[in-house]
Amino acid sequence: MPAPRPRLVDLSHTLREGIVTLPGIPAPSLTPHLRRGEGNYAPGTSFAMDVFTIAGNTGTYLDTAWHRYEGGSDLAALELETLVDLPAEVFHLGDAPSRGIPASVFEGRDVRGKAVLLHTGGDRDFGSPAYVEDAPYLSAEGVEYLAAQGVVLVGIDAQNIDDTSVDAAGSRPAHTTFLARGIHVVEHLTNLGALPASGALFTAVPPKFEGTGTFTVRAYAKVPA
Repeated sequence: MPAPRPRLVDLSHTLREGIVTLPGIPAPSLTPHLRRGEGNYAPGTSFAMDVFTIAGNTGTYLDTAWHRYEGGSDLAALELETLVDLPAEVFHLGDAPSRGIPASVFEGRDVRGKAVLLHTGGDRDFGSPAYVEDAPYLSAEGVEYLAAQGVVLVGIDAQNIDDTSVDAAGSRPAHTTFLARGIHVVEHLTNLGALPASGALFTAVPPKFEGTGTFTVRAYAKVPA
């Protein structure tokens, strides 16, 4: 008998016209370019084609070095080996006592060469004002620990991997450190609670787009049957 196929878990928010990911980021829009019934086609044959206007930071998206650094790698420069079927270590942090995720939660787990996924439960408020209020984030100490361990990618199901509150004074240690070292960042994940702590394979691939460093992805995980 063939081996059982792995279960696929969708980890992306659904995109739709008008969706608000973050305050100040314009919502995506669709403009028809070709409507059904238009064009020089045989009777009964028709197509629809739309023009999309979308900010890179919309829905679930991936950041590359270009997003933070002039001259950094853009989306077109990404190696698929760093995006597809990455062994995932999922940290379920719903009972965390503070907003900042400390380095101590990662101790005792092998994260080298893996995707580290931070399940905070923040995704339950996606699209509402509560999503950006007192949002969880990865502490500076946690950033340094994961970078030193040699992770490939870090993802979170909250509005930003960094603290974006007024108290942070514009500091972005996760984006600054991870992207400088070629460690990808994925934000606004969802449904991480459906993944085991270890054993899943994580994928998040953006379009091969030159000259930009962040774009929406279809993120998902394979969970062994």
